[in-house]
Amino acid sequence: MEPAALERFHSPGKGNGLRSRRRVRPGELLYRDVSFAYVLTKQQLGSVCERCLRSRNENLHRCSQCKVAKYCGRSCQKEAWLDHKQECRCLKSIEPNFPPDSVRLAGRIVFKLLRQSVCPSERLYSFSDLQSNTERLSEEMKDGLRHLAQTLQLYLKTEIQDESQLPPAIDFFQIFTKVASPGTLLETFVESKGMECMVMLFSVADTVVTCNCFTISNGEMQDVGVGLYPSMSLLNHSCDPNCVIVFEGNQLLLHSVREIQIGEELTISYVESLMPTRERQKQLVRQYCFKCDCLLCQNQEKDAEKLAGEDHAWKAVKDAVNEVRYPKSKEEWKHVLARCQNLLSSNEGHLPDTNIYQLKMLDCAMDACINLESWEEALYYGSRTLEPYRLYYPGFHPLRAVQLMRVGKLQHSQGMFPQALETLKQAYNIMKVTHGTDHSLMKVLMEIKEECEAMMRIQ
Repeated sequence: MEPAALERFHSPGKGNGLRSRRRVRPGELLYRDVSFAYVLTKQQLGSVCERCLRSRNENLHRCSQCKVAKYCGRSCQKEAWLDHKQECRCLKSIEPNFPPDSVRLAGRIVFKLLRQSVCPSERLYSFSDLQSNTERLSEEMKDGLRHLAQTLQLYLKTEIQDESQLPPAIDFFQIFTKVASPGTLLETFVESKGMECMVMLFSVADTVVTCNCFTISNGEMQDVGVGLYPSMSLLNHSCDPNCVIVFEGNQLLLHSVREIQIGEELTISYVESLMPTRERQKQLVRQYCFKCDCLLCQNQEKDAEKLAGEDHAWKAVKDAVNEVRYPKSKEEWKHVLARCQNLLSSNEGHLPDTNIYQLKMLDCAMDACINLESWEEALYYGSRTLEPYRLYYPGFHPLRAVQLMRVGKLQHSQGMFPQALETLKQAYNIMKVTHGTDHSLMKVLMEIKEECEAMMRIQ
C-alpha cells in the first residue's frame, strides 16, 4: 500500500492516529520505510554491522578513527559515513566512555536536522510534528530529561561548542521530550564537572527508555537497535492490534494481521503482550503516559494462566530471568544454562510451562543450548514452549512464527523431517502474513522446508 492509501486523522481520546483509506486484507504490506535516524544497541556493538544490522560474524571491519563502529564490508562503511562522520569525532573525543543508546540516537538526530536533509520517513508526519508529553511529566522526570540534555551537550562538544548558536528548532531538551522518557525515577543529580560528571551523567542516561521510537529487531525478533520513524509514530496502541511491525535491516515493514475496513484505525502493540495486565499498564503509563482501557485489559484476559503455579517459585524464576545479561562467551552461556537447568528442575511440578516466567526460562535455556550447539537439548526446551506460544500469541504474531521456525530447524537438525516439515508449515502460514513472502527470513524458512521435503522423498 502506498502512503497515499493511509491518512493521518484525529483519533478520539488519543490525539493523532493513522487509518486506512481502503479495505485491507490480512498480510498486506501497508508501509515500508527507512529510519530518520537509528543506532545499534550497546549490547550488540562489535557483533552486528552498524549499517545493515544483518551481519553477525567475527570479520567485521572496524572504523579506523573511533574504533567503535564496525561494518560487514567497505560498501556498508561507505554508505554509513554520512551518518557516522560527525558522530565518529564525538565518540573518539569521549573515550574510554561511551554514550547511552538514547544519547547517541539524539546526537544523530541533531546532525540530521543540521543537514536539513529530506527524509522519506517524514512523508506522513515530520520530526517537528512529533508530540512530547512534557505537560504530563513530573518535575522529577523533567529533571531527568534535563540531565539527558546535559549529557548530549557533553557528548557533542567536539562538533557543537556553543548550543546557543544552534537554530531554534534544535533544542536538546525538546529532542528528548520527543524521543525519550525517564524509565525509572532519577534520584541522583550531578553538580560536579569534567570527566567525573560525564561518567555520572552517562550512568543516569542509561536509565531511560525511548518513546516515539521503535526497537529494531533482526529476523528472529532479537533486539539489535533503536530507530526513529516519524510517520509510524502516528500508530496508536492496542493490546489486540490489527497490524504488526517487523524489520529488514533498518527498514520498517508494517503488515496487517486482520481484515481492516475503510476508515478503521491502524494499531500496533507498544508493549510485550506476554506481560500480565498490571505490568502492561504500568509500562504504558511510565513510558507513554496513558492507561489502556481495551477489553483485554478490562477483562485481565489470561492473567491467571500467565501467573499460574506457586508464587514463591515464579518470583524466583522472574528474578533469575531479569538477571540474565547478554552472554558474550561459551563460558557465560554455560553458566546461564546451568542456572536454567537448576531452576527448571527444582520447579518441576510447581510451575506449569504456561507461567510466563517459566516460559522465559525455557526460552533462555533453549538459547543457551543453541549457542553451545547442544541441539537435542535445545529441541527439548523449544518443544515445551510451543503450546504456551500458541496460547499467548493467537492468530498471526511474528514471535510465534519465529519460534515455530526455530523449533522446526532443530527438528531438521535431528533428522526429524516429517515433524520439522509440519512445524515449518505452521511457521510459514503465520510468517507469510506477518513478514511477507519477500522477507529474507521467509526465504530461509522456504529453503529449510524444501530440504525437509527432499529428504523425505529420499527416505
